[in-house]
Amino acid sequence: MDKHSVSADIYAKLTNEEDARVCSEIDEQACRDVPGNFLLMILSHFFSKLGDALANPKVVLPWVMETLQAPLYLIGFLVPIRESGSLIPQLFIASYIRGVAVRKWVWILGSLVQAVAISAIGLVAWTLDGVAAGWAIIALLVVFSLARGLSSVASKDVLGKTIPKTRRGQVNGWSASAAGLVTVALALLLLLSGAAQLPSRTYGLLLIGAGLLWLIAAAIYARISELPGETEGGGNAVVEALKRLGILRSDRPFRRFVITRALLLCSALSAPYYVVLAQQKLGSAVGTLGLFMLASGAASLLSAPLWGRFADLSSRRVMILAAALSAGLGLLVYFLDSLQPTWLAIGWMLPALYFCLSIAHQGVRIGRKTYVVDLAQGNRRTDYVAVSNTLIGLILLLLGFAGALGTVMAVSQIILALSLLGALGAVMAAALPEAE
Repeated sequence: MDKHSVSADIYAKLTNEEDARVCSEIDEQACRDVPGNFLLMILSHFFSKLGDALANPKVVLPWVMETLQAPLYLIGFLVPIRESGSLIPQLFIASYIRGVAVRKWVWILGSLVQAVAISAIGLVAWTLDGVAAGWAIIALLVVFSLARGLSSVASKDVLGKTIPKTRRGQVNGWSASAAGLVTVALALLLLLSGAAQLPSRTYGLLLIGAGLLWLIAAAIYARISELPGETEGGGNAVVEALKRLGILRSDRPFRRFVITRALLLCSALSAPYYVVLAQQKLGSAVGTLGLFMLASGAASLLSAPLWGRFADLSSRRVMILAAALSAGLGLLVYFLDSLQPTWLAIGWMLPALYFCLSIAHQGVRIGRKTYVVDLAQGNRRTDYVAVSNTLIGLILLLLGFAGALGTVMAVSQIILALSLLGALGAVMAAALPEAE
């Protein structure tokens, strides 16, 4: 059996391929390459997602910076910088990407820079501490985030050109699930180690290993068969960016999607506060880190394929359900902390709630990624991704300062406020048109 037959067989099993019309919206040659591209994309995304899990800014990086005795005010910037740094420049990056006929090379460039930046953070953990380590990590995280922005814009377009509708959600679903399985294994190793604390060099090796995963991802992604695409519309980045913002005024479905996506940020922004609340209730032992890594990895492993398959049927409904789940969990945490605070001091309670939140966040991510890819065609897709990501990055950076509310609000109250935004996001998602 040749490689093509093997790829086709695995592809058919993973997707339950039966519909001969599934390739109606992509090129005939691209359709023949779908099985191989589907598997290569899953593999490359698996390694990049695993790297993300090992360098998680919501769990792992805060632990590393605390171990290195970096200032607390720098730790509070980890998630906003990591997310907004990759989103804000995308509107300007898109102008250059539009002029590239084969855009997988843009993704590969972004992956290589991410590998270097994360490995360098590992070297910082190995050699520095205190304020110097904190600022070095923040600076390298900025570089990492900008490179992530390159890959983000390119990946949506490559996905749209090489994988047909009703199959795109499963690419993210299966890769996230596989990465979740490995994350679970690493979390179990931490739990079984019985160590109270890990030396900074161990964290350094972990992050250098994460950097190598992005190199592997780039090597696999280079093998994807991508036909040259449209290149018109390039030009001065600032001028083109300002022109592109006009689609918010003229394209009502897209405008409503951007508003909905902004409200759905609650699932990402509230996650670090679950960890902070756990540190307050349970302490900062390695076992706590292991439990949260286990919760995050298990959520990806179990839920991502289901969300992916569901998203290929209706990504709008995925966003509704995931946002409602995230909001409901926030309300539960708030009422438990207000009425039965001792329950949150039970060792497994907050990791279990974080597990449910991670399931909801997987749904939000897979739902909105699938929705924006299915909503547009050709270069319009690049515009949608770039405009929405840039605006969301700005909003995320502003909301990232929610940590300052900690001086006047309890952690559970911040979670409550974010959850109410998520509930409104579920209502907005219900009003969106179907994209599939």
